[in-house]
Amino acid sequence: MTKLSVNINKIATLRNARGGNVPDLLKVATDIQKFGAEGITIHPRPDERHIRYQDARDLKSIVYTEYNIEGNPEKTFIDLVLEIKPTQVTLVPDAVDAITSNAGWNTIKHAEYLTEIVQEFQRNGIRTSIFVDPVLEMIEGAKKIGTERIELYTEAFAHEYGLGNKRGIQPFMESAILANQIGLGINAGHDLSLDNIQFFKENIPGLLEVSIGHALISEALYLGLDNVINMYLQKLK
Repeated sequence: MTKLSVNINKIATLRNARGGNVPDLLKVATDIQKFGAEGITIHPRPDERHIRYQDARDLKSIVYTEYNIEGNPEKTFIDLVLEIKPTQVTLVPDAVDAITSNAGWNTIKHAEYLTEIVQEFQRNGIRTSIFVDPVLEMIEGAKKIGTERIELYTEAFAHEYGLGNKRGIQPFMESAILANQIGLGINAGHDLSLDNIQFFKENIPGLLEVSIGHALISEALYLGLDNVINMYLQKLK
């Protein structure tokens, strides 16, 4: 079964919009796990516009499933991850002004840089994952870097699927086959939703984990968080 990690950035965005502590991020993280999700994902950014660095610290004692911290590995982020020691760190090449993640790493161009960072996290017992586009050369590059996993950037698939083009899954299938052959674990995320998650899961061999935030929280507004968590779990069996 593919694990579901819920990205709670949008909960932090809602809280920050009014100040105070409503909704309570820590209670939401606790409830999400109670409802059956197997992980919590956060993606702190330097401006702390949603997840704050203190949130990342406070969640350490709350998350008893997998704790995944995503972000661009600049120094402040690296120091935060080394302090918290989550289950997994996902390296994402965010620009400072990016609204959301919009590209995977060039694992060939940035190989030396990423190798040093991956090794530092691994020395501290933190599993590493590198955010990549479904490009075979980038996956081979990730393997050479030494990361344990990749996270496939799935926006292109979700867009094509929404247009009715199921052939958009092809590069992701090919990427997964290669990753399995060379011993890389496979995660995936970005614009996955109740509409497309089952098709994606059924066509991606060896899919270990999906990280879903924006769609899941939006769907939960209509369907209820408990219901949405369990609907995803059913589709991922």
